[in-house]
Amino acid sequence: MNAIPDRRALQLPLDRFDMSDPALYQTQSHFAFFDRLRREDPVHWCAESRFGPYWSVTRYKDIMAAEVNHQVFSSELGGIQVLDQPKDMQRPSFIRMDPPKHDEQRKVVQPIVAPGNLANMEPLIRERTRMVLDGLPRNEEFDWVERVSIELTTLMLATLFDFPIEERRKLTYWSDIAIADVTDPDSPVRSEEERFAELRVMAETMGRLFAERRQRPPGFDLLSMLAHGAATRDMPLREFMGNLALLIVGGNDTTRNSMSGGLYALHQNPAEWDKLRADPGLIPNMVSEIIRWVTPVIHMRRTASRDFEFGGKRIREGDKVCLWYVSGNRDPEAIEEPDRFLIDRPRARQHLSFGFGVHRCVGNRLAELQLRILWEEVLARFPRIEVLDAPKRIYSNFIHGIRSLPVRIPG
Repeated sequence: MNAIPDRRALQLPLDRFDMSDPALYQTQSHFAFFDRLRREDPVHWCAESRFGPYWSVTRYKDIMAAEVNHQVFSSELGGIQVLDQPKDMQRPSFIRMDPPKHDEQRKVVQPIVAPGNLANMEPLIRERTRMVLDGLPRNEEFDWVERVSIELTTLMLATLFDFPIEERRKLTYWSDIAIADVTDPDSPVRSEEERFAELRVMAETMGRLFAERRQRPPGFDLLSMLAHGAATRDMPLREFMGNLALLIVGGNDTTRNSMSGGLYALHQNPAEWDKLRADPGLIPNMVSEIIRWVTPVIHMRRTASRDFEFGGKRIREGDKVCLWYVSGNRDPEAIEEPDRFLIDRPRARQHLSFGFGVHRCVGNRLAELQLRILWEEVLARFPRIEVLDAPKRIYSNFIHGIRSLPVRIPG
């Protein structure tokens, strides 16, 4: 299905709105649809879609209310995407669990992003950022996504897993496999069976490292933490696959797409570039505004554990409920002038991009740290970065991803 032009958001009957169409996000045609849903039908029922029927929750306050009510809005009953994993290929992970099991597994990996460890990692992140930026060409077109966003996040992932640095692009590949829409002509896999087979290769590769870490004293990397954690050391294969994919995607997509989307946002808003050059102290606040603006995770899905009255609608047990972060982050009732990119926005961290409640992104501070260092080092080197064309975006209703962004650095 092709994305419906923006003008039709005002003409189309609400019962024909299907916000699960990935083309809406690839073509950036979704904004007007969500504007209308927030105004006219903020808890909206879509009876027919490629993914089956589902509810859309589009206002900031309603998304927050659902996020903190995990007793009703379950992650475990159906997972976190509007797309259902085939029953014989399901891959549980702690983000697809409810408390208490969610809490037990999450605690195993949480120390890697504790404040003290982030402080320890900052010099390495800065050293690698300088290395990558210093290696960029001048007066020559190149792809910012490939040379900067992917390279920096993949180096970080290799460190977090203590994965062989020379094989680090496998991590990028597995992340792309995990989130790909298999109907996309550019997808690296074309069926759920192919996806499962490739993720099994991931689990076997990481499983060998996992087994080695079990034989050693506990280390401070994710595989060692999983191997020694009481809640994770004896995971079945599919749960191991699920948690690996979660940690790889979580450590990759938010940061990678914010690195790309942030540069494009500054290109589209040159007055904000001027503000940034005049006051580099705005970088931490700008990082939060970038993450809101980009909204790297488009939605999170929950499943109703029982009949429940919500937003004036009767949600039935078993119904899919999509929390559209990409809409909540543009809700004018919660965020003043939400359609403006403002690097000095007050309370910029009060966005939905990291989720809320028990499932709030475990690595949010690491993502902010990587982005802060990137922009500190960019400002120290480049008066300008020219964006040469609009980004090429991925076909997805889950990850707001940028596949390529052509740029040139005058020099």
